[in-house]
Amino acid sequence: MSRRKEDVLAWESRWSLPAGLLTFAAVVILIVSAIVIANVNGTGEAELLISAHEHASSVTISSILEGIGFLLLAVPLYFLFRAALSRAGAKMKSQLVGVIVVAPIFFAISGVLNGIATNEAADTFHKGEAKSTLSAEKGAEECRAQEREKGAKEFGEKYNSGTSPLKDCEAQEQEESKAKNALSEASLRNAATGFGLAGRIGLAVALIYSCLWAMRVGLLTRFWGSLGMALGVAALLLLVQFSLIFFIYFALLLVGKLPGGRPPAWAAGEAIPWPTPGERMAKELEPKDGGPGPDDGDDAPGPGKAPKPNGNGSSSPGGSTPGGGGTRRKRKRRN
Repeated sequence: MSRRKEDVLAWESRWSLPAGLLTFAAVVILIVSAIVIANVNGTGEAELLISAHEHASSVTISSILEGIGFLLLAVPLYFLFRAALSRAGAKMKSQLVGVIVVAPIFFAISGVLNGIATNEAADTFHKGEAKSTLSAEKGAEECRAQEREKGAKEFGEKYNSGTSPLKDCEAQEQEESKAKNALSEASLRNAATGFGLAGRIGLAVALIYSCLWAMRVGLLTRFWGSLGMALGVAALLLLVQFSLIFFIYFALLLVGKLPGGRPPAWAAGEAIPWPTPGERMAKELEPKDGGPGPDDGDDAPGPGKAPKPNGNGSSSPGGSTPGGGGTRRKRKRRN
């Protein structure tokens, strides 16, 4: 075994278990973060901010846990990228390691800033300092449109806390406008949005590129490599939570608890590409133990094997008559 392969295997053996445990920790922390923030809910921005003000500590704790969880995800992403790079060599772009590490950091920053901005907006809305930019005429027009769309009965059941459903609707529309403005005008909202967008793009690039090359060099099966790339696209479409499916699988792989074991490329320390469907079929069709292939038959002439007679005393192969084109023609009978 070459010195390079020994170094690759030694590094992966040393850090595989710690990286797997940290990946498990990241997944658990992110799940707990989602559970903590579940208390903060509402059908609109106004109800959401009221709930956030009542559970301000939950918002803070959830944002901190989210930041820690995403920071830890940098470990498995870097491990997978480095393992693929050590087997693919110059074929991979090693400069992308920066994206691999920075993407989870951007997500972590975005999560913390979102928590701060939400608490700030909830406090502003609770104090009555938020201003509405919706005119009374526009609010009344939207409420009348809702009444026509839903029908008088359903509209009256939804807005029944004021003097009339229409007035109640107009008041709620004004509150929604105040809540939206409070959220958009929070001091760190734009920064949180920017870091979140950069994190989504970075995570998509990290998963797609790393999983693609890990699959090419044999570190990931075709199924999990393809799924990892698909989850990278999902992260770009605001479905970041679905990517945890891949990280759970990868954590099991790193700690050695994956059913069926690791792909052979991990133990070899070099690329062992998966055979294509055509290569697998060709291998299955290869003759075993030096026996005849699937196209070899008893009728096929070979060295030292006399051709079968054609039933006409001739020993020409294929049963054709000499100078003929196969089966002899029958003479026509005359009446």
